[in-house]
Amino acid sequence: MKMIGPMVLNASLLLLGFALVSLLSASVAGAAEKGKKAIFAGGCFWCMEKPFEQLDGVFSVTSGYIGGRTSNPTYGNYVAGGHIEAIEIVYDPDRVSYTKLLEIFWRQIDPTDGGGQFVDRGHAYTSAIFYRDEEQKQLAEKSRKELAMRKVFAKPLVTPIIPATTFFPAEEYHQDYYKKKPIRYRIYRGGSGRDKFLAKIWGDGERTAKKWSESELRKRLTPLQYRVTQEEDTEPAFHNEFSENKRAGIYVDIVSGEPLFSSFDKFDSGTGWPSFTRPLAPERVVEREDRKFFTTRTEVRSREGNSHLGHVFADGPPPTGLRYCINSASLRFIPVAELEQEGYGEFLTLFQKK
Repeated sequence: MKMIGPMVLNASLLLLGFALVSLLSASVAGAAEKGKKAIFAGGCFWCMEKPFEQLDGVFSVTSGYIGGRTSNPTYGNYVAGGHIEAIEIVYDPDRVSYTKLLEIFWRQIDPTDGGGQFVDRGHAYTSAIFYRDEEQKQLAEKSRKELAMRKVFAKPLVTPIIPATTFFPAEEYHQDYYKKKPIRYRIYRGGSGRDKFLAKIWGDGERTAKKWSESELRKRLTPLQYRVTQEEDTEPAFHNEFSENKRAGIYVDIVSGEPLFSSFDKFDSGTGWPSFTRPLAPERVVEREDRKFFTTRTEVRSREGNSHLGHVFADGPPPTGLRYCINSASLRFIPVAELEQEGYGEFLTLFQKK
């Protein structure tokens, strides 16, 4: 039997590696070709790419121009041609819905501003939803109507929902600008007023939760944290991390990092679990009916992380009369002194006011 020499073996492994990479690339490209497209305009396209690229099920996000009178616009003439800056998203509808994309879109813009977005003024920087078929049109109109009914914004929503025309990709140096020029991007974004506005409305700026696999979660979380957040378990009363915590700060989802509760709303319920009269903002938590254990309760979950947090009961103190009974194992506490370095600087004003 002949022995295979090291050079032959290495060459074979190299060829096999090239074949696997090619196969994987072809598979990804094929999946992207079958994906659906969504087109949104939200002012500067640099700021619109990142929130969508982080979503599981999104194949690509491209900055470009749309809506004008001219063909093949460039950064130098798209304004004169009547185009506006936009992004085109290619996504897998089986993994991320168009409704979810709309939800992310509304959280990036000021839909009450018809004259531009933040520091960027003029038609070229206005917001819009460009629908590609009747289904997208109906979902967009439903989403806008529901947002208006929630009265998140004090002014009427003016973001139009219009048919998509030809989308023209922008120059290569505009693509993934936040990755290529991170320092300049942060300076621009911070100075534009976008983050300050979003923090005021939503409280979480451009923060979007990373989607973790089961194996990743088991590595990141303790066994108790995993059982509570992923399997809806309940930790022991009184013998948990934050039941007696009286420090000033905020509590965030242990999985996604999204801000959930504040020390200002924490009270001693006598139950042995951290209890709050309300979340930092209602849109951060999801409530659903829980019929386990032969009774009906209202479960509380985080919106982005989808972590089981606990339950809410109607036996709390004023001003809400509610008691959000939350597992310590689902939370991470950020003291006031560490808010800035942890990326939650937008909440400092809350404590300064107090």
